[in-house]
Order: sequence, then C-alpha cells, then structure tokens
Amino acid sequence: MKVIETALPGVLILEPTQYSDERGYFMETFNLKRITALGLPATWVQDNLSVSKQNVVRGIHYQVEHAQGKLVRVMAGSVRDVVVDLRGQSPTFGRHVTIDLDPDSGRMVWIPVGCGHGFAVVEGPATFTYKVTDDYCAAGERTILWNDPALAIDWGIQEAIVSAKDAAGVPFHAAEVFLEMGA
Repeated sequence: MKVIETALPGVLILEPTQYSDERGYFMETFNLKRITALGLPATWVQDNLSVSKQNVVRGIHYQVEHAQGKLVRVMAGSVRDVVVDLRGQSPTFGRHVTIDLDPDSGRMVWIPVGCGHGFAVVEGPATFTYKVTDDYCAAGERTILWNDPALAIDWGIQEAIVSAKDAAGVPFHAAEVFLEMGA
C-alpha cells in the first residue's frame, strides 16, 4: 500500500496495490495490521454507505461529541473529497485539501478527528463508503456552509444539489474548533 501525505497534517491518501490481468483486478481494501502499522486506529465502530446522484454535495460535516476519524473510498462513480482542518493548534488550521476519488484508483483517504469532511459527486451516481472510529451523535453533529467564500473550495461541479441541512451550515468563522490535534 502506498501512503501519500497531503498538505494537512495527518490527512493521508492510501493507494492499495492492484493486481490486474485480462479478467480485471484485485485489491485488498482493508487490512487491520497494515492500517495500524500506519498509525491509524485499531478500533472501527461502524461502516457507512452513501449513494448520491451527480452534482450532489454532502458536507462539510464533523462531530464535536463522539468525534470521528474516517477512512473513505468510492466504489462507483467519482467524487471530489474535501477535508477542512478544524484543529485550532494545527499549522494548517482553516485550510483544506481536495482529493479526487474513483473505484479504479482504489484510493482511500484517512480523515483524522478534528477535520470537517464533505464530498461532491463529479460523476454519478456515486457509491461512497466509509469506516468511522466512533458512533454517530446527532447532538454533536455540526455543519459548515459548503460554499463559504472564506474557504473557497473548488468542488469540481457546476450546479450543486445540496440538502436543506447543508445549505443552512454555519460559516467557517463560526465553526467549533478542536483544541487538540486529534488522532
């Protein structure tokens, strides 16, 4: 597995090794020993699956109670994944990275606690799956306005389809900050 560091500390792109031939390909998408050897958590409490049509934007979400680390990937379609650093002591606080994900590359993104997360479906429908390190907590969930000009995120789409909850997100300057760097 190839590990690529991003511009945000702790946010990693993981590229599994693919074994291809005329029939198609095989790749190992999760191996606990390899994941923990990279310093990622050994405890995962839930797997989630999201199917979204083209131009849907989901996020930017995070939890202040039961904060979650996430390991995300795409099984069909393609998405522009977005990670926003909300860790107040991070040298990259307030910055974001975008990572294009599709099933053929097999790329996964590790999003540590303390980061907001969202994605836009560039080619859909997209099947997006993610493992999380803590339980969902509705009372602790927060949403940052997906199109906040202060973040200037290039979502890779022209006309976004956004839920009422995501359209009502708070601007970045009003987001709750994580005081520790997270894990």
